[in-house]
Amino acid sequence: MSQAISSICILRLSAIGDVCHAVAAVQAIQRAHPQAKVTWVIGKVEAMLLADMPGVEFVIFDKKQGKAAFKQLKARFKGHKFDILLHMQVAFRANLAARCIPAKVKIGFDKGRSKEFHSLVINQRIAPQPEPHVLEGFQNFARAIGAECDAPTWDMPVSEADKRDARELLQGLTRIFVISPAASKAERNWLPERYAALAEYAAAQGFSVVLTGGPTELERKLSDAIVTHAQCDITNLVGKTKLKTLLCVLAQAQLVLAPDTGPAHMAVTVGTPVIGLYAHSNPKRTGPYLYQDYVVEVYHDNLIAQKGKSAQQLKWGTRLKGSDLMSQISVERVTQMFDQVVKQEQL
Repeated sequence: MSQAISSICILRLSAIGDVCHAVAAVQAIQRAHPQAKVTWVIGKVEAMLLADMPGVEFVIFDKKQGKAAFKQLKARFKGHKFDILLHMQVAFRANLAARCIPAKVKIGFDKGRSKEFHSLVINQRIAPQPEPHVLEGFQNFARAIGAECDAPTWDMPVSEADKRDARELLQGLTRIFVISPAASKAERNWLPERYAALAEYAAAQGFSVVLTGGPTELERKLSDAIVTHAQCDITNLVGKTKLKTLLCVLAQAQLVLAPDTGPAHMAVTVGTPVIGLYAHSNPKRTGPYLYQDYVVEVYHDNLIAQKGKSAQQLKWGTRLKGSDLMSQISVERVTQMFDQVVKQEQL
């Protein structure tokens, strides 16, 4: 790929965890092509986390607007043509959005990962990868235009005010253990009484326990249930933080416990160790990237039970269904991992 690239468009609309993975690749691209103007077409919520990222112009695609969102995107780029479009999402909505973005070269996923008519809106592909993590897929987009990014790094955009707000919320707390208990779907959540048991265990080890999450009814009910079950002090910040403030809270924590949810990946970007709880998706594909050794999972056993095959024998990233899978993760296994991480990280 020629070094004479003057304009690059990134198309990755969602979700929080995925855009966190993408940041590492985008910032590697910025280092390789400092002269290029970078535009990122992104979802409305995700833009709240990444706003003010140096050298990136964000164009918000609000999916709630329906057809109007596509019309706005087309109008926004009328008369413009990017040198490169990096189309980092295979969902149908994203593929429709790609049609609205003029570019000389449109790079998408390899054939093995293409779906939802992705192949029809691109003219080049990234190299295929054996059993890649989502982040590693994004890295191949950077490599496709000459950027080196073997070891991912992040420079997340937060202000002094964001940091101050987090400090005020955590005032008086030391050795902070954050539990971010809620995924986007209830079946991916651990049981509230088990989160409470980990809260009690951490408190007994001298940690201050903090709950984090968004303002949805699911997240509020889950956090309330955890507080009700736990026989220890808990600082409940669920629904009380903006995304950037949450990122700063995670940065100040010593350790995070979370299922397959955005804050787990946010914590990775700020170097905070994460214990991930996984049952429905393969943690080798979607787990906390720098802390995959700290995952407690029942995915592989259930894959055999449901499909009769291993992850290597099935389509990479096969997801499982079932409302009771997370209940197979015992408190004992998670406390053992807690002890291992505390010792290894010297927390």
